Amino acid sequence: MSSKIDWTLCLVTDRDMMATQSSIEECVEQAILGGCGIVQLREKTACAREFYEIALRLRALTGRLGAALVINDRADIALACGADGVHVGQGDLPCRAAISVLGPGKIVGVSASTVAEAIVARHAGASYVGAGAIFPTATKPDAEISGLERLRKMRAAVDIPIIAIGGIAPANAAGLGETGIDGIAVVSAIAARGDPADAARELKALFSQGLAQAQARAGRK
Repeated sequence: MSSKIDWTLCLVTDRDMMATQSSIEECVEQAILGGCGIVQLREKTACAREFYEIALRLRALTGRLGAALVINDRADIALACGADGVHVGQGDLPCRAAISVLGPGKIVGVSASTVAEAIVARHAGASYVGAGAIFPTATKPDAEISGLERLRKMRAAVDIPIIAIGGIAPANAAGLGETGIDGIAVVSAIAARGDPADAARELKALFSQGLAQAQARAGRK
């Protein structure tokens, strides 16, 4: 992995949503080739052994292609497979504890649906905030919807990278970039597409376009 992380686009894996890819490795490889700088391995139903074995394979793949691998929830598996970090939710291992487990130099992302949660994560030493759900999403149908205004308030409140997640698609990617956040994370918008590389390229271009417009406006002030 490059020492400088590209936060712009993150693929969150879901094997049940993959379209035509024969394996999770194929889906992840195509997503990275299309521009994903981060892959979050999320395995809600796999046993620990299977999760670990998948993580090992993706660690080799992301390392070869120069992307970061973050493990969802499981700091132990992140440590065991040599991943770049872990992503924890509000009900998972606390951020400080995850940092203690993984050691210095590792990524620890924290989910936040409110500005207060984002601030707490920042003070706990989080590497980035995963903000959402921004829009309604089939992946988490019961999630509280944050919306763009709350996202803007998070951006004003914390100085670490913010990655939005939840219901993100080509139709709203540019608008998310205009909030000034650092990136977007998607599941079905890449995994469920027949060509993950093309889907990743489209999303990254749209988000980057919106971000460039936000930066241009800020520069004129």
